[in-house]
Amino acid sequence: MRPKVKWEGREALYRRLNALLPNVEKEVAGEQLEGAKELANRIRPRAPRNTGRYASTIEADRLSNRPADRRIGGKVKTTKTGNELIATKDPNATGIFGEFIWRFLEFGTVKMAARPHIFPTYRAYRKALRRRIAGAVNRAVRKAKADQQSLTDQNEELIDAVERSG
Repeated sequence: MRPKVKWEGREALYRRLNALLPNVEKEVAGEQLEGAKELANRIRPRAPRNTGRYASTIEADRLSNRPADRRIGGKVKTTKTGNELIATKDPNATGIFGEFIWRFLEFGTVKMAARPHIFPTYRAYRKALRRRIAGAVNRAVRKAKADQQSLTDQNEELIDAVERSG
């Protein structure tokens, strides 16, 4: 018998995880930001340099801290009034930000060859990023287990105290 998978969505997933593990979102958010900063630090030395100005603009931050800035690889929706960034519902979402010329350098133009430096670096670091996030979830699980064990121990001590007094 094959297992069945039901995709719920991010909100439902975090709602269920927070019910089981109250600190999971906080742990994951910290690792997301640290992982994004590490990725930006790995991209920066691989960036093409003429003056070095472009490389110095590559930074990681939460998307909520920079609502007007265009993140690297961010999806855009074209509307009648112009292009708009597709907003995320994740309050802890992180991104890599850089000067707008990143896409011309990464993919090239008619007159300039591509000099990929962002996506190859991301693909090389992706497994480590996933390990970081999984480690954060595992830390939250261990912390919840320890909290559960301490509650169980406290309950047993209370039961023993009541039995001794009665």
